Amino acid sequence: MATTAKIGVQAMMLKDSFAEIGAFETLRKVSAIGYNAVEISQIPMTPENVAELDRSRGELGMDVAALSVAMETPKGRPGDSLQDHFDKIVDDAQSLDAKLLRIGMLPFGAMTSIGAVIDFAKQANEYAERLKDQGLNLYYHNHHIEFAKFDGKFMLDIIAENSPAMGLEIDVHWVQRGGLDPVRTLEKYAGRTAMVHLKDYRIGQMPEAAMGQLDSGDFAGFMAEFKNVVQFAEVGEGNLDFASIIPAAQAAGAAYLLVEQDELYGRTVWEALQISYNNLIALGHSGLF
Repeated sequence: MATTAKIGVQAMMLKDSFAEIGAFETLRKVSAIGYNAVEISQIPMTPENVAELDRSRGELGMDVAALSVAMETPKGRPGDSLQDHFDKIVDDAQSLDAKLLRIGMLPFGAMTSIGAVIDFAKQANEYAERLKDQGLNLYYHNHHIEFAKFDGKFMLDIIAENSPAMGLEIDVHWVQRGGLDPVRTLEKYAGRTAMVHLKDYRIGQMPEAAMGQLDSGDFAGFMAEFKNVVQFAEVGEGNLDFASIIPAAQAAGAAYLLVEQDELYGRTVWEALQISYNNLIALGHSGLF
């Protein structure tokens, strides 16, 4: 079912700014560019941050699209886990009127075997059912590893089959890096996809230093640079067909389209978000902000 999706920002990009100037002032700058929705990720959900997020809703009209959760408390990284902070997660989501929660990555331990993947999916499904009782919906965000095949079946399909209560958040860059077509993938998971990450896929230029490595006999160093030309990019600055991807995301039922870029290659986060915004406007999507 087609939706009128809202374009927002994935706050993983903003974690340094959150730490430096706080949640509210960061989201004021996001709002000034023209984005009016944010997905919270890699941001400590302290009482201060939750209060400032709530303030941004009232004063800036910022829509807190989704909150990130882990299955288990991650070591050395901020974030609440369904295992240890279930009630807090529910309270935070309800106070911020965020109806969507998302698991951002497969737990590392679950990557070791197909049995571990199934165990993760079944456990996630139990949490998804508990969250539904609280009026909240749980989603799973893909990277490229979910397009490994087991007995001819994609890991993502195995996760989906074993967690019918959990939806999907499709990241089009990682779909492409996994060797699949983003549009066809969105069509495949139509009706189950509430959020889509807008992240471009760019083949960069070989750095000048690489030729020096080659001349000096450092062939391994040269080949490392050769492999690393695959880059994240601002929306519209890479090779993905966003003119087709965005309508496909809407047709799949996505409520939020979230701009994200894992690495910036010398640009500031504000420059990157502005470029993505400008390109999305040029594509005719001003009505989605």
